[in-house]
Parts: sequence; structure tokens; C-alpha cells
Amino acid sequence: MSRSSFVKSTLILSAATLLSKVLGSVFRIPLQNIAGDEVLGIFSIVYPVYMVALILSVAGIPIAISKLIAEARAKNESEHIRQIYFTASILAILFGIISFTLIYSFSSSIATALGGPNTRLALIVVAATLLVAPYMAVYRGFFQGFEDMRPTAVSQVIEQFIRVGLILFVAYYLVNQGYSDDIIAGGVMAGSIIGALFSLLYLRITYVRSPFKLSSGGTYSYRTFSIWSINILKVSIPIAIGTITMALLNFVDSITIPYSLESAGIKTSDITYLYGIYGRGLSLVQIATVLATSIVLPLIPLITTKLTAKEHDETRAIIEKTHRITHLTSWPAALGLLALTLPLNLALFTNTAGSSTLAILGLSSVFTSLVVLGTGILQGMNLAKQAAMVIVVGVVLKTIANIYLIDLFGLMGAALSTLVVYIILFVINSYYISKQLTSKIVTIETGKIVFSSLTMAAIIGIPTLFINFTDWSRLQALAYAVIAILFGTGFYFIQLYLMRVINKHTIRGIRSK
Repeated sequence: MSRSSFVKSTLILSAATLLSKVLGSVFRIPLQNIAGDEVLGIFSIVYPVYMVALILSVAGIPIAISKLIAEARAKNESEHIRQIYFTASILAILFGIISFTLIYSFSSSIATALGGPNTRLALIVVAATLLVAPYMAVYRGFFQGFEDMRPTAVSQVIEQFIRVGLILFVAYYLVNQGYSDDIIAGGVMAGSIIGALFSLLYLRITYVRSPFKLSSGGTYSYRTFSIWSINILKVSIPIAIGTITMALLNFVDSITIPYSLESAGIKTSDITYLYGIYGRGLSLVQIATVLATSIVLPLIPLITTKLTAKEHDETRAIIEKTHRITHLTSWPAALGLLALTLPLNLALFTNTAGSSTLAILGLSSVFTSLVVLGTGILQGMNLAKQAAMVIVVGVVLKTIANIYLIDLFGLMGAALSTLVVYIILFVINSYYISKQLTSKIVTIETGKIVFSSLTMAAIIGIPTLFINFTDWSRLQALAYAVIAILFGTGFYFIQLYLMRVINKHTIRGIRSK
């Protein structure tokens, strides 16, 4: 494949990843509208458990086998390609079976820890996706090893469209049939399984028809499996560690928030409803952080390649440019969510319940984006131990902060915990990155971006303090939010232009990125 074709394939993969993440974030809004906060609460509690298991089973496998296959191709070792493929397939199937078996076997205990038996069905149903997803990831990595990113891109879009479509259809059907919240939550989780199956089917058909299809000849032994397993795991485990940050902290929420609410005297039947309110904020955070999570995918190998070639100045420039783009987009998004919490809550989620919690979570999204980006950069810099330490620190801090702050402030304490912990993790990540390459994570330009975002947020947010949105319709609230966003965006960029943050040089830099 030529260089231009490879670049084109990579851009297609990045666009597909961005589209998939947008779909995976936005669908929670209509799900809440259709099924209510209780179902969204069960979904939001259960899904992080599945995501942690999925990341441990899948994350890293596509990149690991693509790297190993690319190396084997460079050395013209076709037999090694076959061995890598078969070994990865066996590992993926084993990981999937083990993960599903563990979750199914302990589903009652896990459900109790997650807030009650009404989460068990959803947990089991979504865990069944682990029987499919790891094997699907092998095909994605296989094609990427041949520098063909299109099958991965198309399969991601297929999986997400079918998953989201089925979730909303099943939710609508089951709600109209009058089923209980736990049945509805379990039903919508089936969308994940079907989406993964269709994606796998597409990848399998593409593989059979592709010129890269492997012959069935050659020998394969337990010794071969052992050797390649070690090689694959050496590459994939650090990637899994770097990918798991956000999912693991959400998993901590799934365990500690129900426990803390119950300890505070909240009835078990009300916990999923309250977590649904919290889930509203998580939906907005995921939308606000979608750019950062999409940037990380191509950034990791790029940084690794530059450092391997000892191009430290270029690596530093890439890191600083990526942080600049993230600051430019994340600060106005976070402060805009904070300023427009009331109208957005009403417009998107039918009422203004839990607006203080949503406001704090909206503000935290900027640090969530920066932490996701920073963890990816550490991973690309081969600082796997430091990345793992940051994650461990985050888990410990989040556990302690959730228990302590929820006891003091109720559900809002969980949001405060998220904000504080992500600020701390951002500082730690920045320290390691700056120490390694003396990169400037925060600059005078960052201060101008924050100031512009603050003034923009004040102008569009202060009027909401004097409006009684409970008397407004959802359409009126949406209209206010849209007009405020358009005005705020224009005002934000005008400030950046006047302060010379945005100029021809900056625009060229963003385009080159």
C-alpha cells in the first residue's frame, strides 16, 4: 500500500472512530427520554463493569497483532503472520470465555454490589458480548497489520449503528409493553451483542474475500502458542492499561456510589433512579470528551515512532500541539455545559432534576479530556509503569472521595469527587510528560483560552440564574440553549482572535494536525 493510501485509510479510521464515539455518547439522551432515569441508571451502573472486562479482553489486541504482523511482513516471514493470527484468535476466545464466565458466575454478588438485584439481568446480557468482541478485535488488528484500516473503520460504524438502533428500538417496544425497568435494561443490552455479531460477520466476509487471507498449511504447536502469546501480551497489556483509565473510574462509581447512597439512608429502590440522574451528567461528559478520546488512537503510535527515531523536538511539538487543540475545544465545552446546565437538562432529559450534579460533571469534562489525552501520551512515550501508577492513584482517590463526599453532599458529592480526582490526575500526568520532554502543557495561551471561556460562559450563563425554567417547555429550553451556544461560540472565537490566540499560524498548525 502506498503512503498516500495508508494516510487515507488512517483518516477513514479516525473519522469512523469519532462517529462511533459520538453515537455511543449521544444515544443515552433518547434512551433516558424513552425509558426514564431508572433504566438509564441501571445502564450507567452496569456498563462500566462490562467496559472494564471488555478492555482487559480486547484493548491492545488489534494494535499488538497489527504491530507484530507489520514486522513479520517487513521481514517477509509469512509463516509468522499465520502463527500470530492463530495465537491471537485463541487468546481472544479464551479471554472472552473467561471474562463472561467470571461475570456470569458472580453476577448475583456483583449485582448486589452495584445497587441491587435489578441490575443482574442487564449485567449478564451485556457480558455475553464478551464471547464475540475479542475475536472481532483480532480481525481488526489483522487488517491493520496489512495497513488496511478500512475494514476496522466500517466494522466500527456497523457495530455502533446496529447497537444504538436496537437499544432505542428495544427500549421503545418494551416500555410500550409495560415491562419492568430491570427487564427493559436487560433488553436494551442485547443491542451490544447483535452489533458485535454483525461487525464480526462483516469482518469475516471481508477476510475471506481479501488478498490477505492466510493458507491453512503449516505447523502449529503449543510451543508456538506460548511464544507468540508472550509477544502479544507484552505489547497489548500496556495498551490495555492506557485505555482503561476512564472505564475503571466509571467502574469505581458503579460500586461506590450505590454503596455510599445506601449508607446515607437512601432506599435501594431509589438508588438506580439517582444513578440515572448522575448518568445524565456522564452522557454530557462523554459528548464533551469525544474529541480527546478520538485523538488518542492515532497519537500513540505517532509518538512512539518519533521517539524511536530519537526525534525529540518533533515529539515535543506534537504533544504541545495536541494539548493546544484539546484546550481550545475542551474549556469552552466544559464551561458552556456548566453555564447552560438548566436549559440543557430540561431540553435533553425532560426536567431540571440534579442540575447541580450535572453542572459539576460538565465542568469536570475538561480535565477528563486532558487526563485521557495525557494517559495516551504516556503510553506512546513507553511510560507504561507511570501510566499504571496514575490509574491506581485515581482508583484509590476516587473510592475514598466518593465515600466521603457523598456522605457530606449526597449525589452532588460524586460529581465533586470526579472533578477533584481528574484535576489531580491531570497534574500528575503533566508532571511526568514535562519531566520526560520538558513540554509546556499549560502556557500563557492556555490562560487566554480559559479566560475567554469564562467570560463566554458568564455571558450565556448568568441569565439562566434569573429564569424559572420549570415553567418552560422543552422546545423553549432547547431554543435558548442553541441560541446561547451559537452566540457563545462566536464571542469565544472573537476573544481568541483579539488576544492573538487564533491567527494564521494557529490555523495552519491545526490543519497540519
